[in-house]
Amino acid sequence: MTDQTRILMCSPDHYDVDYVINPWMEGNVHKSSQAKAVEQWQALHHIIKDHATVELVPPAKGWPDMVFTANAGLVLGKKAILSRFYHPERQGEEPYFKAWFAEHGFQVYELPQDLPFEGAGDALFDRGTGALWAGYGFRSELDSHAYIAQWLDIEVLSLRLIDPRFYHLDTCFCPLDGGYVLYYPPAFDTYSNALIEKRIPEEKRIVVPEPDAVNFACNAVNVGDVIIMNKISAELEKMIHAKGFKTRQTSLTEFLKAGGAAKCLTLKTTEPIQGEPHANQPVDSRIIHLEGHLLDAGILNAALDLIAEQGGSAKVLNFNLGLERKNTSSANVRVSAPSTLVMEDIMSQLIELGAVNTSDEDVTDAELEVVRYVGVAPDDFYVTNIYPTEVRVRGQWIKVSHQRMDGAIAITENNGQISARCRLLRDLQVGEKVVVGVDGIRTNHKSNARPTQEKKEFSFMGAGVSSERRVELVVEQIAWELQKIREQGGKVVVTAGPVVIHTGGGQHLSSLIRQGYVHTLLGGNAIAVHDMEQSVLGTSLGVDMNKGVPVRGGHRHHLKVINTVRRYGSIANAVEQGFITKGVMYECVKKNVPFCLAGSIRDDGPLPDTEMDLIKAQTEYSRLLEGTNMVLMLSTMLHSIGVGNMTPAGVKMVCVDINPAVVTKLSDRGSVESTGVVTDVGLFLSLLTQQLDRLNKEAAVTV
Repeated sequence: MTDQTRILMCSPDHYDVDYVINPWMEGNVHKSSQAKAVEQWQALHHIIKDHATVELVPPAKGWPDMVFTANAGLVLGKKAILSRFYHPERQGEEPYFKAWFAEHGFQVYELPQDLPFEGAGDALFDRGTGALWAGYGFRSELDSHAYIAQWLDIEVLSLRLIDPRFYHLDTCFCPLDGGYVLYYPPAFDTYSNALIEKRIPEEKRIVVPEPDAVNFACNAVNVGDVIIMNKISAELEKMIHAKGFKTRQTSLTEFLKAGGAAKCLTLKTTEPIQGEPHANQPVDSRIIHLEGHLLDAGILNAALDLIAEQGGSAKVLNFNLGLERKNTSSANVRVSAPSTLVMEDIMSQLIELGAVNTSDEDVTDAELEVVRYVGVAPDDFYVTNIYPTEVRVRGQWIKVSHQRMDGAIAITENNGQISARCRLLRDLQVGEKVVVGVDGIRTNHKSNARPTQEKKEFSFMGAGVSSERRVELVVEQIAWELQKIREQGGKVVVTAGPVVIHTGGGQHLSSLIRQGYVHTLLGGNAIAVHDMEQSVLGTSLGVDMNKGVPVRGGHRHHLKVINTVRRYGSIANAVEQGFITKGVMYECVKKNVPFCLAGSIRDDGPLPDTEMDLIKAQTEYSRLLEGTNMVLMLSTMLHSIGVGNMTPAGVKMVCVDINPAVVTKLSDRGSVESTGVVTDVGLFLSLLTQQLDRLNKEAAVTV
């Protein structure tokens, strides 16, 4: 027995699985054998007494989980931080443990009532450095780590748990003497695993296989070179012995039913202070302000989910609900993260949701760094999104121009005038200043319209209510908006793929251009090729468009058209000289509708108008998209994604494709004005032209 080591236990007089507060309890309510539990506890008690002095806290009736004394609190020297249990089912244990600590001369620290922390179940001392590994994610809150660091004057290393089976840190992580650790990596997120690997050398990390992990092999008691634990595999036993440790195994199956094993049943009360105290700041906290239709648009839930998924913690400090349908709501939320790096990742995404700092004193100027190489941004540059953005420079908020997704923000100054502009990485010039980090940045997510439905996605001939009618309804809305944009002198851009031609939609798209509903056409080589193939030879990809059957030698038709247009030198020349007499490209030329055809590696020819320089094509796309009110994305995923990245928020987007996955992908690229229509694009264009014709006739009758 090691006299210096003292361990607190509680006999299982009232132990049972009375409720479900973790996955292990499911299906085990009142299925634990009291007699067997006592037998297994006594066996563990006997083994521990061989290596340490055991002290007992009296069990209390009505609190069956008091047997798991690891959750009584956290002890260092003569300080004890009392647990604040997450679940009400265990909160009644707190007074009993508090009394025991006080009676035994500990200075007791108590966290705020609303800040869960479950003691040594989620806080384990590193046996090599004396630092504290602290878990969060299921039971303990990340914000508790700052209190612990301050009260114990100790370095706290925060680890996020992501597997609900391992709801406490001590179920998947066991620091051992000499700086070793026994742990199960899949229980942690990427950041936490990286932190463990950074702090503990590979030769001192014992990785537990899953079969042993789910038998709570990590939930072990370490005294010197002895590890007291539940039954483990011969493979793991060999690994442990190879590191110089001995194992003493005892069956704890009755306690596994409640989600605990050896470590859960014990609390070491003689934790010595190692080395000089050196408290750190384990938690980076900020307060953000959200405003808008927070509930019905799902903004608040999205923010809270984002924070949790990225490894942070959140607490809503206040919430002001808009009392009427037209009113917006607002909320202040405290965001905490285990490091500045994680916080910046979280904040960059919260900014995209419109989050801003809650008070002026928290707002700082954006951090700027100079570009040192052409086309290369400084490390940690802020990546832009589609929403209107402002940056704070020298105490003033500057609106960012040329807003688009996936760019950097370049700051320039001319005669005392500061300007901010989105730039692609390749366009950055040496000497320019670029915004880095997430401070001094805000985006505007406010929408005048209150959302009326969760998803604007419509299907044709789907299950349930007739989707054909649903498509007609959305077409009616789109037609009305097209009419309105034309009347107001607005701008509509179409990005289209060759499927438009293959499905018979070419004639309808031609009609839209001819009637002045389309003001720019974006696409690839193929849509122009097959449009002109249909115009000249009546086929598309060699298929007769009237009969729907392949024609002899039709596979060569598109090449013949390409060759002839190349002879004319341009599509415009082919139109003017009578070779092209109808179709989409014909109408573009005749109506002076600008178009850009972006080439690709698979293009035949290509046409003389096709821009094979990708950078030039992107630049032209971006130029042609300026001032756009609506974009119709017609069955071309890659071109549409490119257009979506270049288009700022506020531009209505309509994505049409027969493949639901494509529609979902394009509709979820961040624009709240996005509408997805799952249907045949030819049918969609036919319905759209018919509806516009009706509107024109009704307008004529009214006049």
